[in-house]
Amino acid sequence: MTEPVIVFDKVHKSYRGGLKAVDGASFDVAPSMCFGLLGRNGAGKSTIMRILYHKAERDPNPPSRVSVFGFDPVRDELAIKCRSGVVPQEDNLDEELDVTQNLSVFARLHGMPRRQTEARIAELLDFMELGEKRRASVRELSGGMKRRLVIVRALLNRPRLLILDEPTTGLDPQVRHIIWDKLRQLKREGLTIVLTTHYMDEAFQLCDDTLILEKGKAVLRGHPKQLVERHIEPFVLELTQLDLAPRLLGSLPAGRARVEQSDESVRIYADDYASLQRLADELPPGNHHLRPCTLEDVFLKATGRRLDAGQ
Repeated sequence: MTEPVIVFDKVHKSYRGGLKAVDGASFDVAPSMCFGLLGRNGAGKSTIMRILYHKAERDPNPPSRVSVFGFDPVRDELAIKCRSGVVPQEDNLDEELDVTQNLSVFARLHGMPRRQTEARIAELLDFMELGEKRRASVRELSGGMKRRLVIVRALLNRPRLLILDEPTTGLDPQVRHIIWDKLRQLKREGLTIVLTTHYMDEAFQLCDDTLILEKGKAVLRGHPKQLVERHIEPFVLELTQLDLAPRLLGSLPAGRARVEQSDESVRIYADDYASLQRLADELPPGNHHLRPCTLEDVFLKATGRRLDAGQ
């Protein structure tokens, strides 16, 4: 069997005040795949990322294991960084420099020869559709261009592992789809990707394996499509006109549907599309939506719909 790129076994991480950011989470990541970490704010996603590239240290007790390419981040931080590229949540580019200068500085930190650096920068800027911006000031770039430039920077040293912390937050759909296409291509070329995202459609599109976290604990794991098939009903009828709900719920066949209700909506989940369609036919146009269930429905079922304190 191929050895996993990452082993993260029974890891705990606490901060001052007793805050438990990671609570015994375990997972492994196989080569040439995209692994997604999903969870609400504060679930432990970014802490796990920081532990992987040693921006945070796991608790020494109870005993745990973290391995990246067989190296422990605590003892072998440099060996892991030489083999990895990191895209943080924030775009930490130097706005006093232009696009090529930003990349050249980073290449020097990796000890890349000048001629090799120039060729690699040109190759990656073209790959990320930024070739025309190579001499542009970073200040002139749009948000989507800056995000793609940060990804270019993470790829300069030809990493075998790419760590992406919410890579497309705040970007418009066109830019998101460009980035998705590029990440798929990189994965086909053998790159291993670890991704955190709040966009369930992004995880569904990109990930071969996902782990849903809640309060630092692993809740569900699997291929996104399998999670939808195994952990949620196939269809849901969403109703936002609540004064119609009592009549509608009263006509539900016993044991044939599951109902979730919040202050502003009612959701009726069922295996049988036809039964939900009959209910929808009783409603006036608008204020309801009959659709297939998605990874977001699985996520909300696993983690809850209400906000925790501090979210």
